[in-house]
Amino acid sequence: MDIGGSFRHELTGSFSQGSDSNPTVAMVEASFRANNLHYRYVNCEVNPDQLEAAVQGARAMNWKGFNCSIPHKVEVIKYLDGLGESASLIGAVNCAVNRDGKLIGENTDGKGFLKSFLEITPATGKTIVLLGAGGAARAIAVELALAGAKKFYVVNRSRARGEELTALLNEKTSASAEFVEWNKTYSIPADAEVVINSTSMGMVNTEGKQDINFDSIRPGMLAADVIVNPPQTYFLDEAGKRGATTLQGLGMVVNQAVIGIKYWTGVDVDARDLNDELLRVLGLA
Repeated sequence: MDIGGSFRHELTGSFSQGSDSNPTVAMVEASFRANNLHYRYVNCEVNPDQLEAAVQGARAMNWKGFNCSIPHKVEVIKYLDGLGESASLIGAVNCAVNRDGKLIGENTDGKGFLKSFLEITPATGKTIVLLGAGGAARAIAVELALAGAKKFYVVNRSRARGEELTALLNEKTSASAEFVEWNKTYSIPADAEVVINSTSMGMVNTEGKQDINFDSIRPGMLAADVIVNPPQTYFLDEAGKRGATTLQGLGMVVNQAVIGIKYWTGVDVDARDLNDELLRVLGLA
């Protein structure tokens, strides 16, 4: 896109370091076209030392908002005018929204997952095993807790990060949480109803499998994965063989984009347009 001269579209975009946001660019642009929205979504590679200038540039050009990818999700907060509730609890922003001239930070990662989750089962009263304690786990746990989840087992190899998420849930939400150091094969507790893989294990070009006792997954449980490529992971296959209901990561990615578009444009768009484009970009259509 030629960014010289005058703009004929409202602008949204992504501040990334590298090209990892290209599937999102394709999805959002496809949705804009399908809904005849006069917006563009452009990917801007922004180095950490350029982040403040990039935010000020978006502000000066009256962008409707932008996404942030790693490594900008935390650092960007200091350059924004405020935070939404879940972004404040999570301590990270992946979506900034221009509201009456002020840039407000939101986090749509967990919201996207929650929407997929709620299409299968309510969160209220659920006991959940969370494998991993990184950014995705943090966003998912906060949204599930705000939606009424009762208890979390935070299972992670790094004690510091796992205990940090556990403390956040115990101190800032109505849910309770227990940290489990993942230093041996993990068995799902008998009271757990949901198990979520928020690690990168299972992603294309990664090695290793979750070190869990898959036979501890019981019929009727919900097993969810955040991995998008491939959408049907080893983790989901093994859980499905034990009678669990499975939830792929595609919905999380599509839904967070739908939520972002709503924030920026005020329009509820059809998720199918984004899903079809995502499958095409990933070579899965």
